[in-house]
Amino acid sequence: MKDIQGTAQSRDDFEARLRAIGAERYHDRHPFHARLHGGQCSPDEVRAWVINRWMYQSRIPMKDAAFMSRVEDPALRRAWRKRIEDHDGGTSEGGGIRRWLALAEAVGLDPDYVASGAGIMPATRFAVEAYVRFVRDMPLLDAVAASLTELFAPKIHAQRIEGLLAHYDFADDSSLSYFRKRLTEAPEDVKFGLDYVLNHADTLEKQDAAAAALTFKTDVLWAQLDALWHGYVEGNIPPGAWRPGEGMRA
Repeated sequence: MKDIQGTAQSRDDFEARLRAIGAERYHDRHPFHARLHGGQCSPDEVRAWVINRWMYQSRIPMKDAAFMSRVEDPALRRAWRKRIEDHDGGTSEGGGIRRWLALAEAVGLDPDYVASGAGIMPATRFAVEAYVRFVRDMPLLDAVAASLTELFAPKIHAQRIEGLLAHYDFADDSSLSYFRKRLTEAPEDVKFGLDYVLNHADTLEKQDAAAAALTFKTDVLWAQLDALWHGYVEGNIPPGAWRPGEGMRA
């Protein structure tokens, strides 16, 4: 809980406050993920998830590049640069973006169609672009704090690997390579990010701002799944969004 006296929380109490945000608000609690991991999604619901999640995946290195463009400290830039390399990879192989496109191909989609961004739901686009703007425009501490959803990501990746392997024919080591890689990448990233936030949020005002930034990021992730549920589980696909049968692999 926030200190009502107006003094900064201790490092341990502030970390506990951040972790409590994830326990309450992280998107592992969303019913779409229970449906996906439990094998209840139709093939087209899985494809809609892959297509829309691409928007988020493709913008991660872009938001990190926007963040780095504002950083004057070379040490911080060097530490943060790894995140772009993790997602973009090298010139010919590797990277989370290519691994996500391998998943798209495995579920029957044309990777070029997915990479084009065609068929993204309006709500997905608005949520992801809001996150990029937040990282680009807000104080550096807030931008780093928003990334701390990675604290909670390994758990959902492990659940996803287990659930997809158990329930879907497309799931194998190749198609799920994105999630397996993030099991080791995310903890490395979050150790640096968490230390940065705990070290720099040295007043209650900064701690409040960092907590609000993390809350905002959980909202970004949750909103994307709300849109998927409304569009593809309940059947209310908005204009311009992907429709089953489009963008399939030849």
